[in-house]
Amino acid sequence: MQEKILITGAGGQLGFVLTLKLQEKFGVDHVIATDLYSKVGFSGHFETLDATDFQKLESIVIKHNITQIYHLAAILSASGEKTPTMTWDLNMKTLINVLEVSRIHEVNKVFFPSSIAVFGANALKDNTAQDQFLLPSTIYGVSKAAGENWANYYHQKYRLDVRSLRYPGVIGHESLPGGGTTDYAVDIFHKAIDNKPFECFLSASTLLPMIYMDDAIRATIELMDAPKENITIRSSYNLAGMSFNPNQLFLRIRNTYPEFKINYKPDFRQQIADTWPNSIDDSKAANDWGWKPKYDLEAMTESMIKNLKLKQ
Repeated sequence: MQEKILITGAGGQLGFVLTLKLQEKFGVDHVIATDLYSKVGFSGHFETLDATDFQKLESIVIKHNITQIYHLAAILSASGEKTPTMTWDLNMKTLINVLEVSRIHEVNKVFFPSSIAVFGANALKDNTAQDQFLLPSTIYGVSKAAGENWANYYHQKYRLDVRSLRYPGVIGHESLPGGGTTDYAVDIFHKAIDNKPFECFLSASTLLPMIYMDDAIRATIELMDAPKENITIRSSYNLAGMSFNPNQLFLRIRNTYPEFKINYKPDFRQQIADTWPNSIDDSKAANDWGWKPKYDLEAMTESMIKNLKLKQ
């Protein structure tokens, strides 16, 4: 059977790159990209969709005979703290709409992105375990923790094949920062390339888990390709790439741009970051479907600078 793929939030930082990769994998005619606004750069099918609108979502699923949904529409951590009730409403309603339409119309697979934001100050900071008790400190994290339970519930009750990853901070050259607490690690490269000083909203020593976009996309596709019987986690898999702090990243960039300057001015995002892990134990992902990152700090920095320079 030929797969037909639907992506919500296709214009976002992760969604844009994932859409292109899925078009490569399944063919442009078999991928339906959706977002609130039309985005430049998409070939193939694009439909404007507010994912809180169940009827419109359902009509697209029926129209295109959708077999897989990648649900990426969400408000992120730092942006979410400015409008917590709206963040909860949007993040939860869109997810439940996707789960319900998938149940009713027998969609084969659903992907739901979770986040390290599900962890709170109670979690062990180093090598945070898969089954760590979740006590998130942001409404984004609260919505993702609840979403993990909804995903598990739909699998247990309706046998819906929902799969999920707890993404660390995602770093990519394809788009600008999207409102996350880890987005300093994207913005810093743009400032370096433009020969501008960088003001960091986290302290120099704030160690956080990160992943390069290429690894994040590959992990997503590998998880969705894995045999159903291999998937033992139906809430969300821990995922890791690398861990570093702003100073370590700054020094790595300085190897290429020795005149680059940084100053630190922590804001409300520092309090969010202080509740998140330093590093992640993703051994369940490694054991169940063979996950292994390819990019470390050095390789990621080299690739980011190379690709951003090509865009100048």
